[in-house]
Amino acid sequence: MNKTLNPKQLRHLIPALLLATITSCKKDHPVTIEPMGKYENGFFIVNEGNYGHDHGGTITYFDYKTTTLTDSVYTKENAANAFDPNTSSLEFGTVFNHRLYLLTKSGGPLVVADANSLKETGRIAAAASNDWRALLPLDNKNALVSTVDGIYPLNLQTITLGTKLTTVSGEVGDMIKAGNYIFVLSATDGVVALKASDYSVAKKFPGLVTGFAKTLDGGIYAAGGTTLVRINPNDLSATTVTLPFSINGSWGAWHAGSIVASTTENAIFLLKDQPYEGGNEIYKYTSSNANSFATPFITTPAGTETYGKGLGFDAKTNQLVVTTVHTGYDFNDNDLILYNSTSGTVVKDITFTGNYFPAEPVFH
Repeated sequence: MNKTLNPKQLRHLIPALLLATITSCKKDHPVTIEPMGKYENGFFIVNEGNYGHDHGGTITYFDYKTTTLTDSVYTKENAANAFDPNTSSLEFGTVFNHRLYLLTKSGGPLVVADANSLKETGRIAAAASNDWRALLPLDNKNALVSTVDGIYPLNLQTITLGTKLTTVSGEVGDMIKAGNYIFVLSATDGVVALKASDYSVAKKFPGLVTGFAKTLDGGIYAAGGTTLVRINPNDLSATTVTLPFSINGSWGAWHAGSIVASTTENAIFLLKDQPYEGGNEIYKYTSSNANSFATPFITTPAGTETYGKGLGFDAKTNQLVVTTVHTGYDFNDNDLILYNSTSGTVVKDITFTGNYFPAEPVFH
């Protein structure tokens, strides 16, 4: 005899029916899970390479799961001459829309690759006139590229350059966009705020040589000499903090600025560098702590100093990533040190050998 189930009975029966259905589907039609990209679960270290020996630079990969390093991953996935000539230096990298953009100095190429597989997808070929610095994506199609001779628009779809901007001249390094402005670091003018709408100059902040860090509250930080500056991207007003030490630029042998921001608190990390060299003291600044610069937040191990940018902030792990070489021009001995960005304690220290000359960490 048929029996009608009441709503209460149905409520208890439905989960069992769903489970049976799911189990049946699993047996008949296995669920396909897309594998994670080969280089997706970790971060990169862009290396200048050994001048005159390597192919213009190399890339090292740090794997989160194994906490190990693999060197020369780009050349393993692509042609061995990826960044030739060997007299150029791979100095800058950034990830945008699952693409890894890589820029070299001194005649090398601008290279684009899939950020998860590292398979090359495009490039501007090496040429004697090339001298790239940094790349700033603006939207899915457009970017700006800084060079030793000004700034150029870059079409991200065709990987072709447009006409050089007329509002900024000379060597330009780091760039960042905030609000209606694009902030660029100029060797002659310090920080220059450009209107994003037409690239006209809105304001200049002279004397600054290192940038940029953008904090959670939207502030843009740069530094130079004994001054740290926070720029408000809404009205371009500036707040200054006097440093008890001097910050030096890298115009003589350019690398990205040794300053980064936390993604979990309104804090920046600033390296106390030396002229033409790195340093071993990293300070953590928050506007709520008047004693931020009284003592270093981190001091790298004795006998080490940073090279290139030297630090980065890993938003996935909330860690400060620091790359060092040994002092006394001992570039063969390296450390990758991961620090807890809240306490400053060492999470992991990986030592490795080779003349890599690390330029900067690059994160997905």
